[in-house]
Amino acid sequence: MKRKILALLLSAAMAATVLAGCGGSGSGGAETAKTNTSDTNTSNADASDKETEEAGNADSSKEDAAPAPSGEKDVVTALLPPVSATYQDKVVEYIEEFNAANADIEIELTTASWEDMTQKLDIQVNAGSPPDIAFVGSDGISKYLDLGMLVNLNDYLTDELSDFDDAVLNYFRNGDGTYGLPAYCEVQCIGGNKEKLEAAGIDWEGVQKNGWTYDEFREAIKKGVVSDGGSTSCYGFVFACAGVTAKDYFSIFVKNADMPAAFDQDLKYAYTSKKMLAFLEDLRALIDDGSMPKELSSVDAGKRWNMMLTGQTMITGKGLSSFERSAYNNNKLLAEGSADAVENSIPVEYIVLPVPVFEGEQHAQGAVDGYICLTGEKNPDAAHLQNVAKVAYYLASGERAANTCQELYLSPVCDSGREEYAKLDPIADKNEANTACVENLTTQVAQARPDIPAELSAKAIKIEDEVIVPKFQGLLSGEVSPEEMYQAIVDAGHEAFGEDGCVAD
Repeated sequence: MKRKILALLLSAAMAATVLAGCGGSGSGGAETAKTNTSDTNTSNADASDKETEEAGNADSSKEDAAPAPSGEKDVVTALLPPVSATYQDKVVEYIEEFNAANADIEIELTTASWEDMTQKLDIQVNAGSPPDIAFVGSDGISKYLDLGMLVNLNDYLTDELSDFDDAVLNYFRNGDGTYGLPAYCEVQCIGGNKEKLEAAGIDWEGVQKNGWTYDEFREAIKKGVVSDGGSTSCYGFVFACAGVTAKDYFSIFVKNADMPAAFDQDLKYAYTSKKMLAFLEDLRALIDDGSMPKELSSVDAGKRWNMMLTGQTMITGKGLSSFERSAYNNNKLLAEGSADAVENSIPVEYIVLPVPVFEGEQHAQGAVDGYICLTGEKNPDAAHLQNVAKVAYYLASGERAANTCQELYLSPVCDSGREEYAKLDPIADKNEANTACVENLTTQVAQARPDIPAELSAKAIKIEDEVIVPKFQGLLSGEVSPEEMYQAIVDAGHEAFGEDGCVAD
């Protein structure tokens, strides 16, 4: 394990210096016994030595578990981001309720902003003392599994696992193991301004029901462009691509280019296919058409949403279900004449739209996030891990799941969550066409791939971080051609997997 962890230390060293003053770690640096709210941001929206692998992946059986000695509290640490706008406030209440109801367990919470979450977690992982529970995207489990630090929940939960939708739970599975519990499945797509869509003659209701091809999408966003004297006041489409957000643009769209995963069913690296070159050429064409800003690589998430609310784009990405609520709330502020409304904003009715299909079938991007359980060099015993699993299930189910999903405009992915969701007051003024579109896209989410070995996934993530994202930013800015980016991916794929381990067509 130590050899692999050392490979991450250099990349985390600078982050560690920056974050050193941000508060204690989830494993013991909290300022109080229950909560350390460092770096909170409440704005909304991813191989060891064999000797240590058994302890690191926690394969102890449930029969070994025993309650903490009478009078002692087993402390379970958790590192959690602002999952929804009020989550970090509500989770404190949830934890207080749990601690009061469980005499032998106490949850100790550390919060982090979304921006700092991964760095904080990796720093603690690198130090060998991660929190017991962390909230991550399911696409990140291969990294921690490869380090031998994930707890196989099959060893500690039985009936609890059947509470979750199996297709969603599969995102936290690898091989025969289950390494996390889902909080939700968020379809990441795109969204438009209803008034501008209709002014451009776009049948958005038909698109919601039937989808659209890349060619149809390309022509549609041309109609959304408003230019005068060489100056563009409104673009057809804007996607946040500054920094790591470029990864979202690539990952969400590439699934609809007949590459729903980085590996095909034969476990060959898929991105070396010629389909990738055609996909990159198509994305670059949207900028060259003038439908997207030439400075797209500098547009961050905040700016793209500001452009949406101020009428500077017809369609934006990535799109989330909760953006409907954000637009609705700003519309109310405008109607009230409130100074809190976004400056220069206009009334916007947000419409959920599917990503266009480049080739093949619709494969929606399902962002399945949730709770993983970790173990480090301290090698906790089975009794502690049983308590950790109990806390993780508590956070991911029931009232907690219902409240979080409603705030995100999502449906719960567990039976206990749906039962509690039915008791909540319905969302006021919800666009039911958007609800139906999201429900339809959820049925088209790209299938989870627990068959992909963690070692292959880790290599693919490395290529994505070190080759695809920087080259993609260069493609968007015009500094790298589609051919150059494609060749860089092919070279990296061949180096990592060998030519026989890559798709050749």
